[in-house]
Amino acid sequence: LSPGAKMGCFTFIKGMMMLFHLAIFLSGGTLLGVGIWVKVDGESFLKIFGTLSSSILQVVNVAYLLIVIGAILLVIGFLGCYGAQKESKCLLMMFFSLVLIIFIAEVAAAVVALVFTGLAETLLAGLVTPLLKEKYGVDDTFTEIWNVTMTKVHCCGLNNYTDFNNSYFYETHHGYPRQCCGTENPCNSTVAAEVAVQGCFHQILEEIRTNA
Repeated sequence: LSPGAKMGCFTFIKGMMMLFHLAIFLSGGTLLGVGIWVKVDGESFLKIFGTLSSSILQVVNVAYLLIVIGAILLVIGFLGCYGAQKESKCLLMMFFSLVLIIFIAEVAAAVVALVFTGLAETLLAGLVTPLLKEKYGVDDTFTEIWNVTMTKVHCCGLNNYTDFNNSYFYETHHGYPRQCCGTENPCNSTVAAEVAVQGCFHQILEEIRTNA
């Protein structure tokens, strides 16, 4: 290629890199904004996107997840876009290193999730079950998220109805959430044991495996 053609090719690649990373930067800003919105006004977000509550994202704190992902994308987008524009080797190496670290972490997380599903279930139960006992029926947003999740996915608790034993909800309502007994109400231990509604973890895990 002639020097002019090489220069034109380089300019095109540089421009495409800047546009690509600008899109990542804007996406990160959007996710960060949505995460802050969910944190500040979670109830209105849930009303708008309630149908998505069957997703695994409803088991974890959506606001913090979006904020973290948005912040990471902002950094990646800035390093890639500004580094390409300035043709800075330092910024581009930082960008490459960050993407490489994230890639390795994703691969490691995928391997752990596939190989140690039982361990993941144990760890998740250790984190979420105490939250169900303490926050369900107390925190309106947390309660609404779990109510919609259990209704849409047709599940009860994380493992089963026993997750609500000795919880604030059980002590104040003298029973379990109605989703744990199907259509039966009131929902007590006898009915819950007979109906045997599966826990949300198993249902969501099956959904993930189906769509893997």
